Amino acid sequence: MKAILRPAFGVAALVAGAAGSGTARADPVILTPMSDHAVLQREAPIVVTGRADPGETIAVEMGNARRTVKAGRDGAWRAVLPAMQAGGPYRLTAKGRTATAAMDDLLIGDVWLCSGQSNMEFETHKTLNGDPIVTWSTDPQIRLLSMEHKVAFSADTPLTPRPAWAAAAPASVADFSAACYLMVKQLKAERKVPMGAIDSSWGGTQIRPWIASADAAKLPGMAEDAALLALYQRDPSAGSARFAERWGTWWRGVSGETAGQEPWNAPDRRQWNPVPRLAFWEEWGVSEMADLNGTVWFRKTVELPRAGGDAVLELGGIDELDTVWVNGVAVGSSFGWGDARRYTVPARALKAGANEIVVAVTDTYGPGGLRGPVEAMKLTPAGGAAIPLGDGWRYSIAAESGATAVPRTPWESHGGLSTLYNGMIAPLGPIALKGVAWYQGESDVGKPGYDQRMAALMAGWRRQFGVAELPFLIVGLADYGSPSLAPTDSGWGVVRNEQRLAAKNDRHAAIVTAVDIGERTDIHPANKNTLAERLVRAANVVAYGDKGPASGPLIDSAVAEGADVVLRFTGVTGALHAWSAAGPIAFELCGGGACRFAEGRVEGDRVILKGDGKPVTKVRYAFADAPVVNTFDEAPLPVVPFEIELGARP
Repeated sequence: MKAILRPAFGVAALVAGAAGSGTARADPVILTPMSDHAVLQREAPIVVTGRADPGETIAVEMGNARRTVKAGRDGAWRAVLPAMQAGGPYRLTAKGRTATAAMDDLLIGDVWLCSGQSNMEFETHKTLNGDPIVTWSTDPQIRLLSMEHKVAFSADTPLTPRPAWAAAAPASVADFSAACYLMVKQLKAERKVPMGAIDSSWGGTQIRPWIASADAAKLPGMAEDAALLALYQRDPSAGSARFAERWGTWWRGVSGETAGQEPWNAPDRRQWNPVPRLAFWEEWGVSEMADLNGTVWFRKTVELPRAGGDAVLELGGIDELDTVWVNGVAVGSSFGWGDARRYTVPARALKAGANEIVVAVTDTYGPGGLRGPVEAMKLTPAGGAAIPLGDGWRYSIAAESGATAVPRTPWESHGGLSTLYNGMIAPLGPIALKGVAWYQGESDVGKPGYDQRMAALMAGWRRQFGVAELPFLIVGLADYGSPSLAPTDSGWGVVRNEQRLAAKNDRHAAIVTAVDIGERTDIHPANKNTLAERLVRAANVVAYGDKGPASGPLIDSAVAEGADVVLRFTGVTGALHAWSAAGPIAFELCGGGACRFAEGRVEGDRVILKGDGKPVTKVRYAFADAPVVNTFDEAPLPVVPFEIELGARP
């Protein structure tokens, strides 16, 4: 399977009371994504939003706090209750003329938002000692909220179905984020206040879909996608047509074809073979398709007795990227691992007689192609009967595309631009938070500029939640992959360093290293227990104001002293030590176009690397996919991976 979706918690009942007699009216509804059993942030104004009849007066109460507001012309209302100290339980009510919406068993404490990809999703029952942790997890002072996987193209998309909070217990904890749960469990024990944890994560995702569109548009190469997404939101047909122009430009670039010669305009220029059966092409028994990851063209001719009006084209399941033309007119592009495709074909694309359907299907890994079923494939003309499309397909392998990346739409499910921010972060509305724990980056390996993207994400989320100094805990990538026998370029090393820079360049963020607690053969290490302890350490400093280092040893400077290079670190507890060796390992001297491992020694908060007589322009540490590290302070925490120019501060 290419994706595993987790179920959402159930939906809470939000409205009590009966509608008024006589004319139809809307009972008050509380829209802020609260539910029974929620935790609200202590010492922060409590914002409650809702909906009622236009102009209706709403009395909002919780504890001794009361506010009266009036619904606007669109029925929306907003009440701000004063900040409260930790405690509860409380009942929140929004009373209108004849009905009252209510939420019960609310606690005031600290609320943490946890987000990222699959390592943040990683369930508690799978972590080290997961079974006893789950068994003994019952704690009514810890509340959990799991956001359902949801894609949206605009930030004001309603949150449906509404998520529901649940008190910590085996049933709610077992499938909840292990890193998030274990972090708030320890924080609750230390801070002695109720804790709320919100898990809004999606495995396999890049950082891009989690960034608000306004912030993504400022990043290199993303302004065009932001504009295209906005167009698609306003007019899907126009957005699809604009994307098809981009796709066509790409295709002409890799194929050398000129306008009018492309497969969707001149299909007879290609060699076509009959599709053996509607199934993934790896299952056809065709040797050249057995392990094919790339683009394959599909073609079918369909007869229409007459033209007039739009039609609906249904293509069954497709894996994984498709762009579709009818008589040379682009009708849609989408992404999905076998999801059914359904496109509107505009009347201008159709004609009486023979109509040519051309589909470009791109698969990047695993199975790919048109998978049917036969009965799901049809073209339904306006006012006419459905025309089956299940047989008669032909295919042609697009060898021209080679390894060149196929353009992808900015509305591509969980791989688009801002689609997860819109669907899983923005719907949280004005909820107050204590901080954010972010664990993501595996899917951004090979894409430089992570520090810029992380800065954009933090800016948008802080604006969303109304706190300019909202703390962020950024988990660095764990070690994973083949061991390095010699220094080499590493996409994982680049991301780790840029994660460090993202935290360094932000006064309210901390890097939480996991470089020593991964599993070389498993991208999902089970030791979320130690990770949670490190998250708590960082939270205590960044969010709660404790003194001391949040992240452990961080590179501060690299300078030449004689023939040697001296590295100085900040955030060192006690002194640095080399474990299980005569000196520190995984340090590299780089210069003259190459890097090489360096010998060295530790002295207090310094590491002295022995010069080898070759030029040195920069120093790297733990710069590999799965580095072996042995330099720790007395916390004990490992030195955070880095790359630094010689003679400069990072």
